[in-house]
Amino acid sequence: MIDVRFLPPAAKYLKKLKDKNLKQRYKNAIEKIRENPKIGEQKTGDLTGIFGYDIFYNRTNYELAYTIEIGNDGKTVVVIMAGTRENFYEQLKRYIKS
Repeated sequence: MIDVRFLPPAAKYLKKLKDKNLKQRYKNAIEKIRENPKIGEQKTGDLTGIFGYDIFYNRTNYELAYTIEIGNDGKTVVVIMAGTRENFYEQLKRYIKS
């Protein structure tokens, strides 16, 4: 199975989550991504090479942004950022530029 690595924004968000059901939804989403890394929607423009995965929970849309790295030891899914859909991609662009 494909390895997963979390960048600081995603790790921090997931660690702070208090809602156990939402946390489980993120875990399930990551497992689905590990099984099929191309399951997410591939972004274009400024976010080329990044995939977005939607998680709908409790009438709120959450996002998971990740990329796929291919190295000598195989593929790795790198989870860049997680959070609510509101301003998500603007924050992602700012993080990538920094």
